[in-house]
Amino acid sequence: MARDYYGILGVSKDASDQEIKRAYRKLARELHPDVNPSEDAQQKFGDVTTAYEVLSDPQKRKVVDLGGDPMDGGAGAAGGRGGDPFGGFGGLGDIMDAFFGAAAGGGRGRGPRSRVQPGSDALIRLRLTLEECATGIDKDIAVDTAVLCDLCRGAGMAEGGSVATCDTCGGQGEVQSVQRSFLGQVVTARPCPACQGLGEIITDPCRKCTGDGRVRARRTVTAKIPAGVGDGMRIRLSGQGEVGPGGGPAGDLYVEVDEEPNEVFERQGNELHCRLRIPMTSAALGASIPLETLIDGEVDIEIEPGTQPETEIVLTGKGMPRLRSSGRVDGRADLHVHVDVVVPTKLDDEQAELLRQLAKLRGEESSELAGSGAKQGGLFSKLRSKR
Repeated sequence: MARDYYGILGVSKDASDQEIKRAYRKLARELHPDVNPSEDAQQKFGDVTTAYEVLSDPQKRKVVDLGGDPMDGGAGAAGGRGGDPFGGFGGLGDIMDAFFGAAAGGGRGRGPRSRVQPGSDALIRLRLTLEECATGIDKDIAVDTAVLCDLCRGAGMAEGGSVATCDTCGGQGEVQSVQRSFLGQVVTARPCPACQGLGEIITDPCRKCTGDGRVRARRTVTAKIPAGVGDGMRIRLSGQGEVGPGGGPAGDLYVEVDEEPNEVFERQGNELHCRLRIPMTSAALGASIPLETLIDGEVDIEIEPGTQPETEIVLTGKGMPRLRSSGRVDGRADLHVHVDVVVPTKLDDEQAELLRQLAKLRGEESSELAGSGAKQGGLFSKLRSKR
């Protein structure tokens, strides 16, 4: 039974090439072995890669739409991935290049591919504090990627080595087979298993990279994190991703921000919120209370006399920087201070007596329930009026 390549990528049968590409890149970033090392993720990564290779090729997609499976020509899903041990988001190798041939002759694929291929993008997550997100920071990051082989400098061969035409495919980079199907005679082509579709073989491969022109190594790159970044945002470092096969140009490195929660400030978009606990005396009399902000150091919060619990004081321009898509900071948001009035739970005799005297002076020796109709005599007055 033919595989459901559209279902694997989660797109409809009438999806455009751009929709197919976006769906593949999204799934590849989630399932890439560098991000998700589980066996299940690796299997799914192989499936979505194969699905993209099929649906991004017009001839292969036509076979799928007619109810066939272009991958039944002998290569299989594994055959398309075996030549690239580093994997990645890009640099896809073709598994089958041509499908339909005339009854009298047959068609040809696109011939041998270049040994030098563009590198893949890479993704790494970076944990940052709220302070680092607010002020921006230059962060050194250790990354494991494919880098240029320093022994052969990408040539893939030992000193004095050479390349020879592949005897299996005669330099074509592919082998073909003819099959009969309900469509008639179908010519299928797949990369040559001897030269991996290159059309040539290195007679004396480099002992360090075994002919690939690149090796995996750990290196340190510096990421310039702009002020105002937030959880889930990505910073693109051009040319810092995987070096391509044959020493091809490197892809990009994407740094995804993982923002740590802060004990004092809560972030809501670019707005900051915090709670300020003040004694009831300060709420009644008013006070100037220092507050250590995230960016601006210590500022004085002016508490007005008679401040009530849950009062909100807005400090304009003391929140997070507003980071635009262009990377430019456009002003700062606000800091919202939510006031908690603390009522003492323990009083000594002198303190209690003073409060009694205050209550007597203010006529607050007794209390009454008040509802929405308090101005009309209070809750009990309303109840009495109904008798």
